[in-house]
Amino acid sequence: MLEITARTKLTRLPYRQVTQRRVLDEVLDAGLIAHIALCTDGMPVVLPIGYARDGDRLLLHGSTGGGLLRRAAAGAPVAVCVTLVDGLVYARSMFDSSMNYRSVVVFGQASPVSGDEAKLAALRLLSQRLMPGRWAEVRPPTSKELAGTVVLQLPLTEASVKIRTGPPSQEDAPEPPPFPGQPRAWAGVLPLHTVTAAPIPAPDVQSDEVPPPSLAAAQARISQLNAPPG
Repeated sequence: MLEITARTKLTRLPYRQVTQRRVLDEVLDAGLIAHIALCTDGMPVVLPIGYARDGDRLLLHGSTGGGLLRRAAAGAPVAVCVTLVDGLVYARSMFDSSMNYRSVVVFGQASPVSGDEAKLAALRLLSQRLMPGRWAEVRPPTSKELAGTVVLQLPLTEASVKIRTGPPSQEDAPEPPPFPGQPRAWAGVLPLHTVTAAPIPAPDVQSDEVPPPSLAAAQARISQLNAPPG
């Protein structure tokens, strides 16, 4: 179970808070992009970033030239958010219209993954998460590339999970009457999920080059993990 702290406690619609650790893992494993936020020079900054969950830690990576990641590596407090939008909720008033979503916010202090072997293992896991099997199809990172990459690890010890599912509700107000002469408005949910399209080869790819197995693996993984629940 996830402990509810002062930072993770929901104040708006608290019944949507989920404390099962299993659900936290499921949302993180289904997402592709996280947003990491911290304050730098007195200003809030948010950065989209690729990530992977490795057991009880979140792995984040980027360039050593990124100022935000350098501050995070130095121990600045961060918040990392992953949100999956599962549908647009059409209520009979715009006020009650909403989205179905699964959202995670992780709070804490990140630390750098140190040592070439540990960093390579983390990058391999990140690549397997986003492009399954691709690591074995291409050359490994060079020493220069490895030195120019920072990998951060953030413990999953303080996190908030919030989920909305189902049809429109009148939890904030009763159903409004239609305008005179206007029929009763349709209500329901427009489901959304991430799908892949046909791969687009690079300009220098020859016509006889066969797409690698990692493409099909990524398509299968995204199709499986990003379909809305239920």
